[in-house]
Amino acid sequence: MGVQKIIITKIWSLLIGGGALLLSAELASTEIYQYVDAKGHTHFTDHPLKGDYKLKSITGSPRRVASYDAKNAAQNRRRYSPMITAAARSLNLQPELLHAVVRAESAYDPRAISRVGAVGLMQLMPGTAQRYGVSRRGRYDPEQNVKAGARYLRDLLKEFKSDLRLALAAYNAGENAVKRYGNKIPPYPETQRYVRKVLAFYNQDLASRS
Repeated sequence: MGVQKIIITKIWSLLIGGGALLLSAELASTEIYQYVDAKGHTHFTDHPLKGDYKLKSITGSPRRVASYDAKNAAQNRRRYSPMITAAARSLNLQPELLHAVVRAESAYDPRAISRVGAVGLMQLMPGTAQRYGVSRRGRYDPEQNVKAGARYLRDLLKEFKSDLRLALAAYNAGENAVKRYGNKIPPYPETQRYVRKVLAFYNQDLASRS
């Protein structure tokens, strides 16, 4: 119990300390949800659609953060950036787009796990992984995870005729949900926020490379 309190305290200090955030532009006035998994790891997110999170109010709420500090998140971005870029280019996707999805999904945490079974950098669900030939264990491998997630994103872009907003909504809520609402972004607040978030990250990366 003492260890868990220390972990939560450390994360709390990172959340409220603006200098500890990965990017100050990621701050937003929103609700933050907290979840402690079976191993005692504490997760915070403003996007609880894929998990069973409890609402926890935090002033100056940031985007989803990993279960470790922002310094490690930044290190993981540098570590996995070549792999993410290579996966994107192999499928004729813009690397900035794939980075934006990874950033929104897991904050570059290869160990991220949701209560409903989404795993890894691109939060692969078991069914999605199986569709692209990745085993349950393989989902935990960053390279297999990113390659499968990238292929899924590419196929969603094809499915929705290169409409990026619809492809992102489908990545979050499922392609059937988008089709059910007449090929429009479903009226789910979390999905709508997710689309805006990924597009914001995408535009930030594009601007930083111009």
